Amino acid sequence: MALKVYGYKSCSTCVKALKFLEQKKIKHESLPIVDQPPTVAELKKMLGFLKAEGGSFKNLFNTSGVVYREMGIATQISEGMTEAEAITLLSKNGKLIKRPFALSSDSGTVGFKEEVWKKLF
Repeated sequence: MALKVYGYKSCSTCVKALKFLEQKKIKHESLPIVDQPPTVAELKKMLGFLKAEGGSFKNLFNTSGVVYREMGIATQISEGMTEAEAITLLSKNGKLIKRPFALSSDSGTVGFKEEVWKKLF
């Protein structure tokens, strides 16, 4: 699997991440996270990478997003949202996903921290 980077055109963090990949000449596929969110399988795979780093399904959410607040996701999580419910919800609404969402066959991360991306890709 080639590196897939799900992002949003007007997201400055996504733009920085794509520029980083281009400067490093790292082959990747850029996908629109709102129009084509990651699949359930991709979200589960990413969750595996996040859990290996001590994270959880909560790390998949764009907690600063308007839709996250409007839908009261923080409350839903605190009231017992399951991992399966979260994955299903995220697969249907790309605006809820922390971006950029970068996934390859052997690694993945959400958000852009240059030192993390240098290590992974």
